[in-house]
Amino acid sequence: MADAINKFEIEHFGQAGRTPIVMLHEGLGSVAMWKDFPQKLADEMERHIIAWSRQGYGSSGDFDSDYGVDFMHREADVADRLLSELGIERAHIFGHSDGASIALLLAARYPNRVATLTLEAPHVFVEQICLNAIHDLKQDVCDNDMIERMGKYHRDAGAVFRQWSKIWTDPSFERWNIEAELSDVDLPTLLIQGEDDAFGSFEQLDRVATIIPDSRQLRLPQCDHSPHRDQQDEVLKAVASFLKDCEHD
Repeated sequence: MADAINKFEIEHFGQAGRTPIVMLHEGLGSVAMWKDFPQKLADEMERHIIAWSRQGYGSSGDFDSDYGVDFMHREADVADRLLSELGIERAHIFGHSDGASIALLLAARYPNRVATLTLEAPHVFVEQICLNAIHDLKQDVCDNDMIERMGKYHRDAGAVFRQWSKIWTDPSFERWNIEAELSDVDLPTLLIQGEDDAFGSFEQLDRVATIIPDSRQLRLPQCDHSPHRDQQDEVLKAVASFLKDCEHD
């Protein structure tokens, strides 16, 4: 077990005691990419926060050789194993972008693991605006120092960008859709998205809300793809109110 855990960069914030919050990062994210948000969330909620960098990301081990278009399903299985190895039976899950999709799949596959879901900019199907934004980002990589800047957050930033962009622009990935797999998810869910998000529309939230009746939406103005950075105070207040209303430990 220790060997498996040692493949991952894992950080802990706050004090243990109540049901912890587990954070699952975005497609180009890592523990470090959350910046000060996990500590602020721990302080606001008075909870233990756990965040890790997925394999290949941050300071975690290298990507598996067969990392492919089913990676989010695989990462849900990895999350279940890691939670077991960390001794966490059940957690509130906070996912961002790809991490939000992984959170949904975790809830679908391992419902006893998840107390609530907080989902920032989730993907349940592939939108053309997202593909357009990724193609634009690939061009930006050629024209500026994006990979160098990503190097502050990843041991091998070039590999992270190549793997992520390769999968999202793979023609077979255009058919990716997890809606049917979420039919049995019945958990309190907070959906958060910025009005200026270039990687997804509010249709993503609406489709999740159709599947999960016990959900609420927070649509933020003047906010891009990362609400926890663009509108941090609003997100902190929303999460605190959501968990209080759910009356979970």
